[in-house]
Order: sequence, then C-alpha cells, then structure tokens
Amino acid sequence: MEGYRSFFEGKKVTVMGLGLLGRAAGDAAFIASCGAQVLVTDMKTREALAASVVRLEQYPNISFRLGEHREEDFTSCDMVIKAAGVRLDSPYIAAARAAGVPVYMSTALFAKCASDVGAQIVGITGTRGKSTVTNMIYHVLTHTKLLRVFLGGNVRGVSTLAMLPEVKAGDVAVLELDSWQLQGFGDLQISPHVAVFTNLLPDHQNYYKDMDEYFADKANIFRNQKVGDTLVVGEQVAGRVRAAQPPLEAVVPPALPDDWHLCMPGMHNRENAALAKAALEALGIPETTIQESLESFTGVEGRLQFVREIRGVKIYNDNNATTPDATIAALRALTAPRLSSGHNQDKNIILIMGGADKGLDMNNLLYEIAGSCKRVILLAGTGSSRIAPLMQDVSVYDDFEQAVHEAVGSAQGGDTILFSPAFASFGMFKNEYDRNDRFLSLVEHIV
Repeated sequence: MEGYRSFFEGKKVTVMGLGLLGRAAGDAAFIASCGAQVLVTDMKTREALAASVVRLEQYPNISFRLGEHREEDFTSCDMVIKAAGVRLDSPYIAAARAAGVPVYMSTALFAKCASDVGAQIVGITGTRGKSTVTNMIYHVLTHTKLLRVFLGGNVRGVSTLAMLPEVKAGDVAVLELDSWQLQGFGDLQISPHVAVFTNLLPDHQNYYKDMDEYFADKANIFRNQKVGDTLVVGEQVAGRVRAAQPPLEAVVPPALPDDWHLCMPGMHNRENAALAKAALEALGIPETTIQESLESFTGVEGRLQFVREIRGVKIYNDNNATTPDATIAALRALTAPRLSSGHNQDKNIILIMGGADKGLDMNNLLYEIAGSCKRVILLAGTGSSRIAPLMQDVSVYDDFEQAVHEAVGSAQGGDTILFSPAFASFGMFKNEYDRNDRFLSLVEHIV
C-alpha cells in the first residue's frame, strides 16, 4: 500500500518521545523514509538515549531536540506523533492542539491506514492477559496459513507503523493495545474489527486519577465498532463494558473445554485461551484448528515463563507481572492445592519481587504470599519500602545479581523460584525489558 507515503511526504513531523524500546525509533525512521522532515524530541539526554540516537543518525532528514522540549517544535510543524505514556495534559500537546496541529499516535495511524486498504484489525486490551491472548491469536493464525498475519502494537522493538508497506487487503493485523495506545484510537474515532477486552484491574494509578479514567481509555477498543464487528470480553469486565453501552453486544465466551490441554499452567491462562478462541472463531478459524494450535502454544517471554530447572529447583520468569493481581495469578498457578484453612501444607515458592510503587492495594497479595511462599526476596524500591514492614522472613536487596543468587542458594530440591515483581521497574533498571533480560541472563549463567 502506498497511500501512507503522501500522508507524510514533505511534512514537518515532530516525534515526541524516543525512549530505548525501539518502537519510537522505528516510527521515526519509517516516517523519514517517506520523505518527511522529522524532529525527534525527548526530555532524556542524548547520552541516555544513545542506542536509539545511533540508529537514527544515518537519516539526513532527522534532527534531534534532546534533554528538553520546546513549544515551538509543537506549534510550527504539520503533525505531532505522540509516544504512548506521554500524559494527555502535557502542555506541549496542548500547545500543538491550540495551534491546530494534529496529534497522532503511531499504532492508531497504522490501524486506520491498514483498515482503509481492507486489512482486518484484531485488537486486544486489558490489565492482565493481553500479551498472552495477543500471542495466542497470532500463533494460531500463523499456524493455519490461511491468512497473512502481522503482529504489532505494544510489542518490544517493533514499529507497527513501519509494517504498512507490506499490508494488503485480506491481511490480519493482531495488535496488543495498552490504555495509552488506545488514546490514539479514540482521537481517530476508530476501533478494531475484532476487539478483545480481557479484564480491568487497578493499575497505572500513578497516571490516571481513578479507575473510571483508566477504563475510559481502554473503552476506545469498542466505542467505534460497527455492525459486523465482534466484541469479546472477559467475565470480570463484562458488566462494566455493558454499562458503557457499546455499539455491539459483548460476547463472554464459555470456559475452555476440559479436554483442551494447554502447555501453560494456571486457570488464568485457560481464561486467556477462551478469549483467544472466541476471537479466532470470529475470524472464521475452525475449532479443531484452534484447539490444535492453542495446545502447542508454549507462552510468552516474561509471562510465567519456565526458564530452567537447577538441581530440582524450577525457575519461572514472570517479569511482566507489574501489579499485585498479576503476581497473585502466578502464585496460584504454581501453588499446590489448598487446604480448607486457605493455606498450603507445604510452602515451596521463593518469590523475588519488588520495585517502584504505583499506589496499588497490596493486601490481597500479602495474604497470598503468606499462604504460598517459604521466602520472599525484595528488590529495593519505593514499593518494596512500603510493604517490607508488613512481611515476615523477607530480605531486601539493592543488587539484582545478589538477590537472584540468594534465591537460588537458599532453594532446595522441589522448590520453585518465581520472579514476579508486582511493581514497576523504575530505579534499578532502565525499563521492564532490561529487568527481563538481566534476569534471564543471570539464570542462564548459574551453574
């Protein structure tokens, strides 16, 4: 498809937010390749963003404003591409809009352009499970070989916008969409053809003033659906979705059949699979094909990922669990059956957790830990400081390598080490991906 080129060609484009995850750098490179004059601006310094800057320095039509934002960069351009996570109340975004400069988000732009040429958009959102459901759907579609399929949205290192040249009518784009990316869908008044809303649990309360505001961004996944589209929702969020009066009837799928055997542990993953199944059926994929492919799906890195076994100790990487509810789900998936007292007879989980506080209620997680964990190792951070006084047999480490080695050294055969932070990664790590990679590297090199 070539319509996107004229959208950017000859334009002055300000890309707000570069970061180190690769998505914004890919967006900037793509827009520059379309013939735009691109200014990349970020509050972080050139040194802090060196890896991303190096990738873009080859483009003569890309310039940088790093370590600061300047209002004139937002009011004297033809459009602004706003990174996910940039606050809606940013004075620079307000200045752009006041000057009549359109503000876009890259994943939403991709969805609109791809839809305009006849591609089907499948979007998945939710507080928990969206990555797993997204990858389940993508896994099944790639195995069927009935459709050409693309994976994008909130995917590490992937510029969704840069996939546009390959997209044709009849293709399917499967997009993992966080609440921030869905702001862009709301701005463009579009929604995916097949929308999946897994659940809504407390998160990002350091960004949103309340859960209603959080839900309002998430709800863009269905607000602009049309007749012929499909809305699949998890039971936990179904009532709230229906109260918002979506344009379509929300479909709550039944439980996954008992004779479907998944590779991944946990009831929450069976719920994820049921949501994926309903979305795939909306795309016309036969049930037998869905079952065969879902049963071969081994999971997603950082989501209750089995890493290795060392001397009878199993190690799981649940790095992307950044809320207490996500860590509770992991503990329940790995815990032996409970007694009537609500606690386990033999606690065998050594939990590595902790990080930066997001202002979430931790009481249910603390109860779950008391019933399933023989030991907790906390990584230093504002969240860890808040809960440490409420816990027993807990150690706090400001060195990640020491924390991991302490967990392994204290484990006995039959134990399980679970890395499931329950908090954000700010402080000790560059970002959540850095935390993930460092954990996997440390575990890989343990002998």
